[in-house]
Amino acid sequence: MASLESSSNPPPSLFASGIPAQAPGAILVVDDHDLLRLGVRALIQAQTASSGASIEVFEAASAAEALALYEKHRESIRLVLLDLALPDTHGLSGLAEFRLRHPSARIVVLSGTGNTSLAQGAVALGASAFLPKSADLKEVVGFIRACGLLEPDASEVPPPATMPKVLGGYAESAQASAWQELTPRQMQVLQWVLEGKANKEIAQLANLSEGTVKNHVSTILLLFGVRSRAQLISSLR
Repeated sequence: MASLESSSNPPPSLFASGIPAQAPGAILVVDDHDLLRLGVRALIQAQTASSGASIEVFEAASAAEALALYEKHRESIRLVLLDLALPDTHGLSGLAEFRLRHPSARIVVLSGTGNTSLAQGAVALGASAFLPKSADLKEVVGFIRACGLLEPDASEVPPPATMPKVLGGYAESAQASAWQELTPRQMQVLQWVLEGKANKEIAQLANLSEGTVKNHVSTILLLFGVRSRAQLISSLR
């Protein structure tokens, strides 16, 4: 699905007039393409117009902005649509950071690539679904409906017992297991490695010795079954 960037990011929007100050549920759409956010918002608006559901939509164009919005509105945000290719993320680093800081968040990953390694890692990290951007946006809205967010009494509808995973079954793979075995510190080091930082720089950022960082990197390489940073970065992008 092609996306076009506009000159500015639109502010968070309410779908219909007359929505109460405390809406029963909200969705956070995280993507740096204005057109995708607009498309999701328009489809949900069309779906809720006839049902009378009250849904607030928050929009973010970066992981940092998304994390700040979720922190402020986490009591109302019931679903996060998270693009992996954001200006301030690499591979699964955005999802990993979200899960570390907000482990209870329900996240649907959007990706412009069908890379199976990304799908494996996303599912292993706890994403409720992995949806390629090549899919129809109606598929995304269908998942939102399955979560009970498109009904007037959405606040009382529990999440589906089984979340659909478009690329299901990958959680049993070796690479998915690697993501599950990472400690919070190793996941943080991995994020810096994916950003291209050297051991010395990571040591300064994490307030660790270079030897400790080297040990973390060696463990990460072993878990993912690769021999070098280059192979690791290539397999996770």
